[in-house]
Amino acid sequence: RCPGVCRLDPYDGLPESYLIHGGRTPNNEISSSLYLLTMDSRGSNRKLTVCCKEKDLVGEVPGGRYGHSLSMVQSRGKTACVLFGGRSYIPAGERTTESWNSVVDCPPQVFLFDLEFGCSSAHTLPELSEGLSFHVALAREDCVYFIGGHSSASDSRPPRLFRLHVELLQGSPLVSCETLDTGISISSAMITRTGPTHTYIISGGYKADSQKRTECTTVSLDERGIHFEALESPTWTPDIVHSRTWFGGGAGDGNILLA
Repeated sequence: RCPGVCRLDPYDGLPESYLIHGGRTPNNEISSSLYLLTMDSRGSNRKLTVCCKEKDLVGEVPGGRYGHSLSMVQSRGKTACVLFGGRSYIPAGERTTESWNSVVDCPPQVFLFDLEFGCSSAHTLPELSEGLSFHVALAREDCVYFIGGHSSASDSRPPRLFRLHVELLQGSPLVSCETLDTGISISSAMITRTGPTHTYIISGGYKADSQKRTECTTVSLDERGIHFEALESPTWTPDIVHSRTWFGGGAGDGNILLA
């Protein structure tokens, strides 16, 4: 449940694929595994082939977590994956019988790793001073935007918005962060991309523990930055309006699946 998931567009003849990291297992354990899931429908009969392969990381490797984000960035002809946020159990040395199953936000580090060699590095930035989980992460070229999210330390969903900039320099990457003032208060939202451009729809999520967010927002990314625009919400069914939880996710091409 709640792993970090990132879509990799097809390139150089390779099929569409997804990166999946972490999440909670059926036994309520928190995973630190990274998988590459590929889907290919080439061939005369267009049969869909799904392949899952575990990827190993070396260096400063992110620990097990859930509720975090994975994003792909491109810089100077190279590609890397950005991992941020998430929640995990209290460290083993601090756990007591009463707090054995308690969870906390992971330290606010940004992890950067490449898929070719699996080299991972951790970056601490002064702008990211508090752990964050269940936020929205959207990427365009060498920038990732972190929107909203929930803090377990303050039990709040402040309208945060950060822009992370990544330069994949030869040898060591350069990572910087900027705090923007046009964020929205949201957590556990559903996101779908509406086409080949960097335009997305954010739907659902929560404003507070007992308050669902029923508004929809269009988000577009371009060379000037990030732009939010309110979108007319669908007519939600009574079951969706009165239930306390959202179950669903983006289904591609502007569609969202609710269950």
